[in-house]
Amino acid sequence: MLKRTLESSRYLVVLGVVSSLVASAAAFLWGTWKTGLLLWSLAISGGDQPLLAVRLIELMDKFLIATGLYIFAVGLYDLFIGELDLPKWLDVHNLHDIKARISSILVLVMAIVFVEHLVLWEKPLETLALGAAITLVTMALLVFNRYSEKAT
Repeated sequence: MLKRTLESSRYLVVLGVVSSLVASAAAFLWGTWKTGLLLWSLAISGGDQPLLAVRLIELMDKFLIATGLYIFAVGLYDLFIGELDLPKWLDVHNLHDIKARISSILVLVMAIVFVEHLVLWEKPLETLALGAAITLVTMALLVFNRYSEKAT
């Protein structure tokens, strides 16, 4: 009886899958909404937007986060519930595969945040500190991925 209960408990992961999928859809919708607003703003201003590059970078950030949530959802499903017919690059064989993909997206999101600060260049010392912090976190993620991969 305990064995059956433990085997069936893997379906609890569906809660995380559904929640991540809903969050991903919401993030994609939010990014789409912000894209529409940006295009409308560009049309009204005749394309004269001094911070256009920053706004476009912010859009990339939103879609990257949405993609990360999606990858997390399908990865959990694939690992715990059943195989999905997905592109080869989305195949996951263990939790490390999910962590590696999410870590890569996290590094990209942090890089985008840094570029936003760099383009705005309002507080140079804070931008420098942010760059240093992002570098440290990125290095920690690289080390974590490298050594956790060897452990699996």
